[in-house]
Amino acid sequence: MGALGRGDVAVALDDHVATVEIVRPPHNYFDERLIASLADRLAELDTEPLCRVVVLCSRGKNFCAGANFGDGGAFAGDRASAAQRLYHQAVRMFDFSKPIIAAVQGAAIGGGLGLACAADFRVADPASRFEANFARLGFHHGFALSVTLPAIVGQQTAAAMLLSANRINGEEAVRIGLADRLAPAGAQRQAAQQWAAEIARVAPLAVQSMRRTLRGDLAQRARAALEWELAEQARLWRTADASEGISASLERRPAKFVGA
Repeated sequence: MGALGRGDVAVALDDHVATVEIVRPPHNYFDERLIASLADRLAELDTEPLCRVVVLCSRGKNFCAGANFGDGGAFAGDRASAAQRLYHQAVRMFDFSKPIIAAVQGAAIGGGLGLACAADFRVADPASRFEANFARLGFHHGFALSVTLPAIVGQQTAAAMLLSANRINGEEAVRIGLADRLAPAGAQRQAAQQWAAEIARVAPLAVQSMRRTLRGDLAQRARAALEWELAEQARLWRTADASEGISASLERRPAKFVGA
């Protein structure tokens, strides 16, 4: 398959390991077009017999800083409609049948955390930053984090991350199980590719079969969770707190929430 670049997503396949790279540096903000492109590339790789494992990575400073709420960003207009279109593309990623290892450099924030958690494994370095910042913005989380985050770190730790919106570095992420391996500074992608090569060397049909067993009905639960998350996001986006939270984030100041 070799190397293939299509807009914001580049794909290369070498020795049964596909590298799927987001190309929106430096922050790799997502929108419907980017997530649809990722889902399309994964669908193509699902039917590619030479692909056994995927390394999901990004070019630039941050893995994915979530959505851009500024002028011209993914949610600059009708946020509820934009979110519905975006997440209906995102849920397609859960249908992929092969292992995905995310190489997380810099920040995985908000929906970027959701993207990282859609992968089977995550590789970080000490400077990686994971943040469920939704409560700080004044609205409900999305990207099926209701399902994926508790499955990865446990219910209590997931609740602590979501309700406090605290930032977690790479070392803490490994300690709580959010990241599976800690690489030396700047070596996330190399470590992820080495791990992917280990998986690619064993029997691919057995790997896919065991993965299906372990994941169970994850795709169905992700779809159901997303519908609830979308409804709650639409409701909370109409509140004064969401307006204040988003404005404060864009203006880089503390928010003053009033509970309305």
